[in-house]
Amino acid sequence: MKDLTLTVQGMSCGHCVSSVEGALNELDGVSEVNVNLGEGKVDVKFDESKVTVDQMKEAIDDQGYDVVA
Repeated sequence: MKDLTLTVQGMSCGHCVSSVEGALNELDGVSEVNVNLGEGKVDVKFDESKVTVDQMKEAIDDQGYDVVA
């Protein structure tokens, strides 16, 4: 398992948190997602043999949020 912290812009409420968590949790290989709304950070624990960072970024982008790191 690998840990990654993404910086995500555009999240401002509980619905945003649910959208990002839901999109990432649907990906095969993602085992844990923690969103820090105040800091705009998303911590992800994932299996890099099953899912790529680009796939996770795309899932967040598809929800309407911008991944900046």
